[in-house]
Amino acid sequence: MKSQDSIQGSFDDLGTALSSATFVVVDLETTGGSPEDCAITEIGAVKIRGGEVIGEFQTLINPGTGIPPFIAVLTGITDAMVSEAPKIENVLPTFIEFCGSPESTILVAHNAPFDISFLRAAMMRSGRPWPKYRVLDTAKIARRVLTRDEVPNNKLSTLAPFFGADSQPNHRALDDAKATVDVFHGLIGRVGSLGVSTVEDLFDFSHRLTQAQQSKRHLLEGLPKGPGLYIFKGPDGEALYIGVSKNIASRVRSYFSSNEARSRVLEMIAIAESIETIPCPTVTEAEIREIRMINSIKPRYNRRSKFPEKKIWLRLTDETFPRISTVRGFAGLSDEEGWAGPFSGVDEADAARSAIYEITKIRQCTIKITSRSMKLASPCALYEMKRCDAPCVGAQSEDSYETLTQSVHQLLHGASTPLEEELMRKMKELAGDERFEDALALRNRLSSFARGVSRGQRIRSITRIPEIVVRVEDELLLIRYGRLASSAPAPSVELMEEAIRSLLLSGERIIDDESIIPAKNYEESEKLVRVLEKVSEVLLIDESRGPWSMPTRGATSIRHRLLKNSSDASSQSEWIDRMSDNRIRS
Repeated sequence: MKSQDSIQGSFDDLGTALSSATFVVVDLETTGGSPEDCAITEIGAVKIRGGEVIGEFQTLINPGTGIPPFIAVLTGITDAMVSEAPKIENVLPTFIEFCGSPESTILVAHNAPFDISFLRAAMMRSGRPWPKYRVLDTAKIARRVLTRDEVPNNKLSTLAPFFGADSQPNHRALDDAKATVDVFHGLIGRVGSLGVSTVEDLFDFSHRLTQAQQSKRHLLEGLPKGPGLYIFKGPDGEALYIGVSKNIASRVRSYFSSNEARSRVLEMIAIAESIETIPCPTVTEAEIREIRMINSIKPRYNRRSKFPEKKIWLRLTDETFPRISTVRGFAGLSDEEGWAGPFSGVDEADAARSAIYEITKIRQCTIKITSRSMKLASPCALYEMKRCDAPCVGAQSEDSYETLTQSVHQLLHGASTPLEEELMRKMKELAGDERFEDALALRNRLSSFARGVSRGQRIRSITRIPEIVVRVEDELLLIRYGRLASSAPAPSVELMEEAIRSLLLSGERIIDDESIIPAKNYEESEKLVRVLEKVSEVLLIDESRGPWSMPTRGATSIRHRLLKNSSDASSQSEWIDRMSDNRIRS
């Protein structure tokens, strides 16, 4: 533990500059989610001022109760690690001293209500009053400052890489606190462009209109009230931002309301000089058009859908002894060879590939194997470890390797659960040996595999269907090879036949070019799969290329089980228990 306290002006003096204020960024690890019946196992804190770290605090804490197996897996903190650690009542005085007085220090945490509730409860149990610290919540600030186009959510694990944090969250208190420091500094930089420069500004950062929001409300005149797209345009007609809504007028009006405080949006409004609208017959068509237009125009204030060609995929290579390769874009992928994706990034794709390596002996080398290369090559360490049968030196026949390739193809395109079953068996063994970090690493690989392979299987379920007409709630949709060809409001039963006929005649013609996504846009296909999950009625379907279905033992079922088991600490504990015949001791 180390600390450097200094005198700080009182908050009674208005206008404390952010650069001179003292903040203590805190993170806790606990035995569960409720301060009423769970306890703190670790405190990590970083004291900062003027963008510099001036002190750090870290200690394990004996919670006085067993640490649930899932928590041990998640954090790496076991009963053995905390058995000799101090009790919380002995730590609190030192921690409060590190923080300093409420007049001189502001506490910062990510999802602050969680951490502060545990600290309050611990203080109350120890018979001490809680110091009335001011508290800032980086998650709350992020929700107001960042758009969904920039980050899909406001989790610390998402924000840390977004802001280029030096420390990445790993469910250890000090590392998570360090990551939160970088996120906090990044958020301060963002709100600074909105005139937030003092502690009071940051706390009072509230729902108020900017000058641009007030002066440009005339842009709201005449906007349609139905579904469609809206496009904010700059001085030279440049498309700044493309959005979609079931009620264009209502959605655009919200940008000019007191509820809009995101810095990037306010910056865009300040530049915008006009708003173009494109009414659509259905909300689904509007959402699909948004994906297409963003992909084509790439407006600077949109984040999602701009660069699908940069997405990472896995493929089985087209050679005598195929290997699993990562590629950008899906142009060269083939159903015959086998593929999966898209993945969120190279790391997720590599983790998914590692999951496959765990249960198969498909080669991991990248050399091109020929009869000549076999004479010159020598087997690698994987052969000695019995994790590869060395086709590189001719130790494995083409027929034998083809059987192996087909099993990998099946994992990607069909039944994926054999991989889950084998990894679960290995996780059970590791957990039984109390190798929780290794078990968690396997689980993460399985999760990466399930996410990427599930996405591919879902895309494939619709891109092989030449034509399908469905009613989804109050919409009539015509989809061809995974692309929306036409849509219309769903008519009454009496007019349905005529509506379908009109849809088929007016719908866009899609040519099947034998690529994995004839529609050329995987995001559109994924969106339509999600829409079809709510289908009310299938009115027409062409299954000449195969049935409209998902693998019954595919990766989506794995993903659902993983999500279900990770819903809360209790179910995670049950999941760990299922991996071991006996209850696992941390």
